[in-house]
Amino acid sequence: MVSRKDSNKARRVRHDRVRAKISGTTERPRLCVYRSLANIRAQIIDDVKGITLVSASTLEKSFNGYGGNKDAAKEVGKVLAERALEKGITNVVFDRGGYVYTGRVKELAEGAREGGLKF
Repeated sequence: MVSRKDSNKARRVRHDRVRAKISGTTERPRLCVYRSLANIRAQIIDDVKGITLVSASTLEKSFNGYGGNKDAAKEVGKVLAERALEKGITNVVFDRGGYVYTGRVKELAEGAREGGLKF
């Protein structure tokens, strides 16, 4: 019998390895990405205080369309950057969440950079 590897478990291992090295501070919070097949979410987190400062997602009522493609990811990045700038956040640390930096994760990062975030 052939057993299939649990890809989400492998992603969690990669994410834990990255999280051991990076952390969000009050001056430079962490931009964390989570993606599923149909949606993408992003948060800006202050790990010192343990709070989420800003978030954006394709699950919000204001978002129209399908949330599982590159266009949606770029839009989420722009919305997140806009909300972050309103709160005075300009510099962040990018946490790709154990995902490969291609496709939707890359588009979200580029959308956030276009919106004005620096990382």
